[in-house]
Amino acid sequence: MANRSYLYSADSMPDDAGIPRQIRCVSEHNGDIPLAHMLMVGRGTTIVPSMIWNPPIGIAADYDGGADLLRDLLRVVGRGLEDDTDFAACVARTTAHLEKQRARYFVLETGEIVSMTGDDPAASVRRLASEDIPGAVARAEAAIAGRNDDWLASVRADWERHFASFYSEALYFSFSG
Repeated sequence: MANRSYLYSADSMPDDAGIPRQIRCVSEHNGDIPLAHMLMVGRGTTIVPSMIWNPPIGIAADYDGGADLLRDLLRVVGRGLEDDTDFAACVARTTAHLEKQRARYFVLETGEIVSMTGDDPAASVRRLASEDIPGAVARAEAAIAGRNDDWLASVRADWERHFASFYSEALYFSFSG
């Protein structure tokens, strides 16, 4: 089985009382937490109980802020990929799906990824929320502002790894209702 990160949207955050009533599937990505997922949970980032696993290893954030940040970065990345029809198709699919699955919050499920290292999953998520995600957001914001060309070039060169996740209304872990 591939280890994946899972991204959902919901109108409320998971909490100790339970999971949100309506959870929309957004995306899953094999092998790691891609840049796109980190950016989407990069605005108002908070650790929440997982909707799938027992430890507090979920991450929730503002949907609109994260979606806007990703769209802004995709626009800037695309300035160097004008002739790449695969990139254009990826951006079109991604942005259409984000509009369709819009809610108040993104919820990132990290369990399969953080369990791969053998480190404490909760500590790994705390580090992800306090260091990795803010670092990715800062690099993206600098690139959007025209101040991080080397990083932008590296993202552009490997755009599929960062942005070509599986976007669907049904993920490996889907929720009814």
